[in-house]
Amino acid sequence: MSKTRATKPRSPSLTTTENDPPFLTEFRIAMLARGLSTRTRNAYIRDLRLCGESTDKPLTDWVERDILVCLSYLQGQDKLPRTQARVLASLRQFFLWQIAEKKREDNPCEHIKNPKVDKPLPKTLSETQVTNLLNSPDISTILGLRDKAMLEVMYACGLRVSELVNLSLEQVNLSAGWLQIVGKGNKTRLIPLGEYAVKALESYLSCRHELLPLAKADCQAVFLTEQGGYMTRHNFWHLIKKYAQIANINTNISPHTLRHAFATHLINHGADLRSVQLLLGHSDLSTTQIYTHVATARLQSLHEQHHPRAEQS
Repeated sequence: MSKTRATKPRSPSLTTTENDPPFLTEFRIAMLARGLSTRTRNAYIRDLRLCGESTDKPLTDWVERDILVCLSYLQGQDKLPRTQARVLASLRQFFLWQIAEKKREDNPCEHIKNPKVDKPLPKTLSETQVTNLLNSPDISTILGLRDKAMLEVMYACGLRVSELVNLSLEQVNLSAGWLQIVGKGNKTRLIPLGEYAVKALESYLSCRHELLPLAKADCQAVFLTEQGGYMTRHNFWHLIKKYAQIANINTNISPHTLRHAFATHLINHGADLRSVQLLLGHSDLSTTQIYTHVATARLQSLHEQHHPRAEQS
């Protein structure tokens, strides 16, 4: 693990296009002008490169048949329907850009249907499992206090992991009990912290200075590494795996599992979808709607397990 100290939030590196055809570089620049994130632009470039492996024909000259050949090629490479659908979406964006630039008049993806993608319910945790997870860090140590605060904030606010590790001191208002989060698309939202998260943050912040190198108090990250810099997504991924093991949680969980638990438990306790959508920072209500299915599935499971007239397997 790197011992370098990051005094600014870590960002993904931009995919290089030195060996790519010029149109890919032009497309990436156009996506930058649209304000798309580095991660999204990298994903587009990766998908379009993958498409290029299916034929020697330049992407700019593709017609509908070439796209069908590409999808067949991906299927032959055992790519999942979800990957195929994502690649098709990238192609659509590429050809829409070509049309906007008057480099072509048609979108060869127009009449091609998305591969059928099963949408599995997101993995979540029971409230008891979450409680055990949140109680796992050893709060007699500074790193334990930090980890406890991170887990409490993650669950209390339903943050994305990037929002958590990039959280800065100026975004936290403990006296009011709010976080000001800048999420996807640079959209700002206010999220209440709740009593437990506030207490955990206060305990950690009271000794946060112990993680700052002497005479180098310039890092504004709330959650510091042992070197006094910003944490990475991978740092927190390893932490949550460690604490899940301590909490005897045998299912395979990730940082996003706590975000799922946040949304599911809110809906279980009567929160309306619109409020949950605002808290999660979803641009589309249909994205939030999946959590109603999670809650329904949970209720059905409880009914089958405990009702005397339920069918026993």
